[in-house]
Amino acid sequence: MSDYPSLAVRRLSVPVEPGPRRAARTVRCLSALARACHPLPTVAVTAFVTAVAAAAGRGVAGSAAVGAAVLAGQASIGWCNDALDARRDAAAGRTDKPAASGELSPRAIGVASGLSLAACVPLSLLSGWPAGAAHLVGVLAGGWAYDVALKRTPLSPLPYAVGLGSLPAFVTLGLPGHPWPAWWAVTGAALLGVGAHLLNVLPDIADDRAGGVRGLPQRLGPRWVRRLAPPVLLTAVAVVACGPSGGAGPLGWATLAAAAPVAAAGAAWPADERSNTPFLAAVAVAGLTVFLLVARGGRLT
Repeated sequence: MSDYPSLAVRRLSVPVEPGPRRAARTVRCLSALARACHPLPTVAVTAFVTAVAAAAGRGVAGSAAVGAAVLAGQASIGWCNDALDARRDAAAGRTDKPAASGELSPRAIGVASGLSLAACVPLSLLSGWPAGAAHLVGVLAGGWAYDVALKRTPLSPLPYAVGLGSLPAFVTLGLPGHPWPAWWAVTGAALLGVGAHLLNVLPDIADDRAGGVRGLPQRLGPRWVRRLAPPVLLTAVAVVACGPSGGAGPLGWATLAAAAPVAAAGAAWPADERSNTPFLAAVAVAGLTVFLLVARGGRLT
């Protein structure tokens, strides 16, 4: 009988984290997770594709399903990237990366990536199996293939082309009759992906080379990346502007005129300065392309 009081004392002596402190820790973890998923491209791609889906006639429910699936897929790609690159990012002094700075463990980010990818499967299939399969191929053969295998090879632009090029198919295959997208929508999106890859890598080429990442942009070097990115991006806009029957028209030519200086400015940004400016320029050009896709959403098939 004399043991019971001591057991009670031991149980009461177990430290319990106060509620406010636990809540603050949860908020910090969620904030770090949000920053680790590459929020700018994740949100941008999600918003772009959701807008195109709405313009193409997917309706409110269908467009919401597209947006949810794309958000899950893009988040899984961003988290996978940060989990795999944690050691290299830490060596490069990337304090903006939660896994590199120690805010989150690479394992925790990897778990989030896996859960997000798992959620992407049923969310993609809400659009039907043809559309869902197209999206899952784009996520796996695009972003995940880049993170896991192709990032360090001369084929590094290919996953970007596949990933973004699959998105018009995800939109149109979810329409009644499951029609394939027009060639200019797929080609323009794929070229846009390649251009985004070139500009996204530009500020980090020196650190990437030091860490052993030898994708195509790292092999070409900043000088050639700057030269290649503008024509690639402008070609993407030109394909979407001029591809549909009837030609570019006033709207297409005006969009091309607006895209040219933005793409040039992004490509000319200093490669040795750690900045999001090159990628922001790519997002701006992507926005102009999506503007055309939205304006011509009824002709995507």
